[in-house]
Amino acid sequence: MTGAATLTGIDNLRVQNFAPLTALARQHNNQLRLGLLTNQTGLTSDGKRTLDILFNDAPKAVHGLRLTTLFSPEHGIFGTEDKEGIGNTTEPATHLPVISLYGVKPEDRRPRIEDLKKLDAVIVDLQDAGVRFYTYETVVGYFIEAAAKAGIDVIILDRPALASGVQVAGPVSDVVKESYTDYMQEPVQHGMTLGELARFINGEQHLNARITVVPMKGWQRGLWFDQTGLPWINPSPNLRSMDAAALYPGVALLETTNVSVGRGTETPFEHVGAAWITSDVEAQKLADTLNDRKLPTVHFEPTSFTPEKPYPFAGQLIHGIHIAVLDRQRLDAPELGVELLSALHRLYPQQFQLAKAARLTVNQATLDAVTAGKDPHEIAAAWETDLQRYRELRAKYLIYSYLP
Repeated sequence: MTGAATLTGIDNLRVQNFAPLTALARQHNNQLRLGLLTNQTGLTSDGKRTLDILFNDAPKAVHGLRLTTLFSPEHGIFGTEDKEGIGNTTEPATHLPVISLYGVKPEDRRPRIEDLKKLDAVIVDLQDAGVRFYTYETVVGYFIEAAAKAGIDVIILDRPALASGVQVAGPVSDVVKESYTDYMQEPVQHGMTLGELARFINGEQHLNARITVVPMKGWQRGLWFDQTGLPWINPSPNLRSMDAAALYPGVALLETTNVSVGRGTETPFEHVGAAWITSDVEAQKLADTLNDRKLPTVHFEPTSFTPEKPYPFAGQLIHGIHIAVLDRQRLDAPELGVELLSALHRLYPQQFQLAKAARLTVNQATLDAVTAGKDPHEIAAAWETDLQRYRELRAKYLIYSYLP
């Protein structure tokens, strides 16, 4: 199935000749100082950068509009950095200051109220992955919090959900201290676009920020990104394909353990391995163990690979499995993640550090069940009550209808 060509939020804004910004400027005596949170994914459907559109074109249509400040999330304004401690910089084409929101200290990851008070509104144009621990959600949540305190508007230029916006799956996070990979209590796959998610955050966190979502045109819930007619741009350095996007909500549950999930190779999140899987024979046993589960949506093959720096097992030839996606529509990626956790724990109880999966799973009952050797189907079934409660909350904030 291929959908009609999708117009993203920035495309729609241009079609309207920036009317939402004109209306906002009038509220500020025809002076509109804008900030923009974006990265390399902030592009129009014909490949022009949102920051250039807002810097060069929007001021011609909206009297008094000035783009004055850029903000960058994890991976930086160009989406190429895969490290902590990214510093402030200057965007070379516009010479605008870029305030990095991925510094070393927790306070460096939140927009400062004093910076926002120099603005009238912040525009957000980012491609989200639809996964709780993908940090673009958290940086948007922090902006909504700060904008509410600073008394400025937030405008979300919406983009498609990579994995169709239908999947609501995985364990709902426990009520624990909020972290940068667990902004608020929700399942692994939240099943929303970033615009819908911003509405959800604002409503469920009772932030009372002034949020405007510039919606897409031609997108319906159920369309995968490669059915939109939009060009693929890596949302982050290691999310490089639609298969990776489908597998990411499950395979990434292992990312904080002592395995490689393929980062530092050409196909991150499509395979799993470790130095303590010591031979082709062991890799075959792991693949056979997983294939014996007869999962209809994926298939496992033994493989070997050598990650590059700075990723786990860099420079070492390691053994593991490749995961082929057979049916992405029916794939429950977080349940696949539990299958992987369970198989590794069962085959390598001494070597595999299961407890380290707690950081992204954020659901102790799930890890306790894996530790106890429960069937992954049973573990996933136990999520359903919380998921149904979440679906009912989520329904209030959805913008787009389902494909017929």
